[in-house]
Amino acid sequence: MAQRLMLSRFISSFERPVQAFPSFFPQRPKTHGLLSTISTKPGLTTARKIHASLSFRVTFNIQNKDDFQDRVVESETPVIVDFHAQWCGPCKILGPRLEKMVAKQQGKVLMAKVDIDDHTDLALEYEVSAVPTVLAMKNGTIIDHFVGIKEEDQLEAFVKKLIGP
Repeated sequence: MAQRLMLSRFISSFERPVQAFPSFFPQRPKTHGLLSTISTKPGLTTARKIHASLSFRVTFNIQNKDDFQDRVVESETPVIVDFHAQWCGPCKILGPRLEKMVAKQQGKVLMAKVDIDDHTDLALEYEVSAVPTVLAMKNGTIIDHFVGIKEEDQLEAFVKKLIGP
């Protein structure tokens, strides 16, 4: 759809008005080929409006060890670190629950997701022996942690403990 719209705008910038053609040439429509499916009636638009919010992104994926250092260890905001794996069933259940809890805090806490298959060095450094393993870090220090899946009320208590009063 986007390509069709761009092509339509490009071609329309070169189109001559139909009146410019002599009367012995057949009248051609304003759009042709693939563009004939796009409505050209007045009042209708061919583009969709895209709404973007300025909401704070609180969940992010760790890219490398330097990224972890910058965004987690040196963060002034408390960070929940979710060590997970793509093949881990409990991780797929826990991840969305954690994201939901972190989103409720409206920027008071961040969430870093670390795939142990991609970042084995970080998993070894933080002694991750099973997944999911979740760390609560504040000012580069591990405040609390748990291994395995938790219920939503336990997750909420875990997050509240990190944030404090």
